Amino acid sequence: MPSRHINHMWVEACELLSQAERLQQQFFRPSPVARQPTWEPPIDLFETAESIYLTVALPGVDPERMEVYLSNGVIVVNGIRPLPRFAQAAHIHRMELPYGHFERRIPLPAGQYELNSHRLQHGCLQLKLHKL
Repeated sequence: MPSRHINHMWVEACELLSQAERLQQQFFRPSPVARQPTWEPPIDLFETAESIYLTVALPGVDPERMEVYLSNGVIVVNGIRPLPRFAQAAHIHRMELPYGHFERRIPLPAGQYELNSHRLQHGCLQLKLHKL
């Protein structure tokens, strides 16, 4: 395959990614009073022989403004990341971090689990579930 064709494909792919980013920014509108979740935090899920380790990225979320529970083989993490007061009257040039209500439902691998520990550290919720 000629390198010119590969370069053209690369440029086209980068333009599509840029366009998708612009659309996301255009249509993401934080709503501090919305009752429905407006975003889902990203996660990492790891399994060992004894446990499930789950990391949920929640930058700037106050532990008092979130809840975590296990229900029917699904971990549910929800809460709110409010828009800073100064930002409500500011001209926003770029806003990539999501604000508002969030909820993430994470189906766990088949089995029985017990929430062993959880802590918020460095903007990430760290969960450990013990396999029963």
